[in-house]
Amino acid sequence: MTGIVVPPPSRHLRVDHASAVYAAARTARETGRAGGLPSVLTERAAVVTSELAGNLDRHAINGSIVVQPPAIGLGIDVLAADDGPGMADVGHWLLDGNTTTGTLGTGLGAVGRMATVFRIRSAPRSGTLAAARILLPGTPAGPAAAVGHFCLPRDGEDHCGDAIALAELTGGWAAVVVDGLGHGPDAAEAADAAIRVFRQNPDRPFPHQLATMHRALRTTRGAAVALARIAAGRLEFCGVGNVSGTTISADGRSRLLLSIPGVVGYALPAAQVRHTALTAGDLVVLHTDGVDHTWRTPANATQPSNALLLAADLSHRHRNPRDDAAMIALHPDQLD
Repeated sequence: MTGIVVPPPSRHLRVDHASAVYAAARTARETGRAGGLPSVLTERAAVVTSELAGNLDRHAINGSIVVQPPAIGLGIDVLAADDGPGMADVGHWLLDGNTTTGTLGTGLGAVGRMATVFRIRSAPRSGTLAAARILLPGTPAGPAAAVGHFCLPRDGEDHCGDAIALAELTGGWAAVVVDGLGHGPDAAEAADAAIRVFRQNPDRPFPHQLATMHRALRTTRGAAVALARIAAGRLEFCGVGNVSGTTISADGRSRLLLSIPGVVGYALPAAQVRHTALTAGDLVVLHTDGVDHTWRTPANATQPSNALLLAADLSHRHRNPRDDAAMIALHPDQLD
């Protein structure tokens, strides 16, 4: 086992006024300082955030920005999404100098140049999704681009009762998504207790993992938990409660990974571990019920097959603002 990452709660901002652009840049600076990042990297992230938020303010409808530390590497993620007119020729706007108004940088070309990883998708009348990841120099971009996530508290609250963790194991990876029942500090306490158990030994068998979490959560309000382990082209999944898992193939086909009813810490059923073969290009997604399950219905069959853009899409279009929400998406064949 070489490392475990437990991302802190993400920051979500609606971009509905010019002042939101400055608020978004300030949030990026606060995130960088809180993470102990160098000032140069923090300022670069602030410029990227300002560019993306400025585009939303000038051109978009119902735009939003999520700012957070990444799940892999040291840096800052900026997820941007809107319901605006979209762009017919994204490549044109990625060229430096192609910007409709004077901005802090030079439009999307500046974002692509300053970010370690930049992904964007847009189409006329379909809005735009963009994700920029700014990492410390020397961080491998491949694995960093293979994971997308967010962990958002209910609107108006600081504590998040949903949590995620990612662990690199010998020969594979393990991930967990936890939904403490309800929201607020008590839900966060339950989620933190489950994450602490996972961090002690993320490689333990799932039935043992859940039983240990169950004992640790007995003095809390309990939680729903989804566990995944990826190694040698195979996925192990085990879920208890109202949490979801899905795999998405490169051609857009999805397979639901079923959880079983129960509450870890209150009523733990016998663990049911499911095994699934993975193929090249597959995306593995875990999320809490703060993300609307309709994102994977046939009506939404065009959801992004990229982990970062899927995080941007789900945080904007499928998150319930009246509940905590968390998700993590991984490209297993890009994590090596």
